[in-house]
Amino acid sequence: MDSSMRKTGHVQCLCKAALHAIRMIGNIRQYLDQKTTTMLVHAFVTSRLDACNSLLFGLPDNLINKIQRVQNIAARLILRVPRHEHITPLLYQLHWLPIRQRITFKILLLTYKVINYMAPDFISELAPLHVPTRALRSASEQRLEITFRSSTKFYGDRSFAFAAPHLWNGLPNSIRSASSVASFKSRLKTYLFRQHFLSV
Repeated sequence: MDSSMRKTGHVQCLCKAALHAIRMIGNIRQYLDQKTTTMLVHAFVTSRLDACNSLLFGLPDNLINKIQRVQNIAARLILRVPRHEHITPLLYQLHWLPIRQRITFKILLLTYKVINYMAPDFISELAPLHVPTRALRSASEQRLEITFRSSTKFYGDRSFAFAAPHLWNGLPNSIRSASSVASFKSRLKTYLFRQHFLSV
């Protein structure tokens, strides 16, 4: 954590460690099939990129793009395609969410657990359910109360208390009402995947 909370140092260390793992896998790529390479990349690269990535919500594009470039290199390593190949079809083929969408996924998964009493109390207190003052059809939609008003765009807008209700309330009710974590994760990934790749 740097003094400005921009996490520049964290992103640099993250990318350095992930690129080192990619180089190590690349050294033996010619002896591996695609399935084995994918397993190694998940174990040593994407697991690093996903670890605590909800803390990266709201970072500026220049930092997110650094992490995205690492994911792009990993995708090219798995599929054995040159650098000049456009990355979008490769991520689509691997069914990978891009970095910014992976961050959104993690926040929404935590929010689902908060609403369904699967998260610690100190986190649940940051995302209270909206309780209508009178009976409305929307009362069953499990929307969150927007209680946190950000006074600083860079700091406040990145907090869980701000991000969770804004992201959660924007989801279709069919996803918010999923009956299990597995069902929620499946529906959410499909939703974010289609939202991103149909817009590019």
